[in-house]
Amino acid sequence: MIQLCPALPADLPEIDSLLDAAFGPARRNRTAYRLRDNAVPLAALSFVARDGDGGGDGPIIGSLQCWPLQLRSVSGATAPLILLGPVVTAADWQGQGIASRMMNAAIAAADAHGAPPMLLIGDAPFYGRFGFAAAATRNWQLPGPVDHDRLLLRGDASALPAAGWVEAGDAVRRAA
Repeated sequence: MIQLCPALPADLPEIDSLLDAAFGPARRNRTAYRLRDNAVPLAALSFVARDGDGGGDGPIIGSLQCWPLQLRSVSGATAPLILLGPVVTAADWQGQGIASRMMNAAIAAADAHGAPPMLLIGDAPFYGRFGFAAAATRNWQLPGPVDHDRLLLRGDASALPAAGWVEAGDAVRRAA
């Protein structure tokens, strides 16, 4: 039986091992990691999937973390965002809907908290079914290279600047 649980600080070493196994240690060179540098995951929106009978102490077989971001407009105004990811499922457990369950849990928690729009870097065919799209992010810059077809947003973009810089943010911590 698979249990979804809030991700705890004590889970971070096991989450890191799972991420290294799935993406390799070079994952830390990716643009999304530059956004997460020195940030603390948003506890209310981050989850792990555990293999277990409901006790919540089985091994971690999946993880989804969310992080505080902001979008800085050309004029300098900022708007809060949430970075969703990385999303990972252990190789032996892929194809069983674990990533989808974690996505649904994170989105439900974000919606329940009235959190700001969520941003991720990922595949539109997978994340599009959760309401993520690239239309609003075409003129956003990140602290590294990004394929703008993979820079996906979920949520109301009408209050967000059409152009600007995505950067680590603290404002999201108060919103989530």
